[in-house]
Amino acid sequence: MPKKIKYEYQLSIRSAQEAEEINDLDNAFKSLERAHILGQRYFIPHIATHWQMLRIGLKRNDNREVIGQIVRLIATVPGFIFGWVPRGNPGGANISALKPVPLPTDLQPLLADSPIWRDVLIRLTIYAVIVLIVLA
Repeated sequence: MPKKIKYEYQLSIRSAQEAEEINDLDNAFKSLERAHILGQRYFIPHIATHWQMLRIGLKRNDNREVIGQIVRLIATVPGFIFGWVPRGNPGGANISALKPVPLPTDLQPLLADSPIWRDVLIRLTIYAVIVLIVLA
């Protein structure tokens, strides 16, 4: 994860934690949506963000969000493997997990130089090498 994106991601996670500490679950979730947009291309941050969203859903007693986050946690693995990242998607159950969403204005410059296809090609190359090693 590039330093600038990592910095903004960590700020969003801290903001979510601070909001959660004072039981401001709506703002905690909004901060996690921002963190999701920033971290969705990176496996560990992506999983961690959905896990935190699940926790907030449980605290809110929001069954739709809880189910949505469980599905998203499971889908994160094949999504990462195949490079499917719906750019700009905030990660909540109120929006389809497959739907790209326009990036927030303040994040556009930060994420503008983030071609997804480069990541997909790198992953496919790694998978091909693994398959060749296994078959050899």
